[in-house]
Amino acid sequence: MSEEKYNGYDTSIIYDYKDYPDKQAGICDNCGNAQFKSSVKDYVFLRECRQCGMKKTI
Repeated sequence: MSEEKYNGYDTSIIYDYKDYPDKQAGICDNCGNAQFKSSVKDYVFLRECRQCGMKKTI
């Protein structure tokens, strides 16, 4: 079983894009994945990585 390599972000916290902009546009800062689940609630766009679960409000 291969172990995933992450950059140490806490996936239980929802990060704010203003405080933590993407290091590389459209790529998860934690695992490097480019696939996200997106949702909008109360005019807030939430992006969640499909691989590691890191969340950012945009």
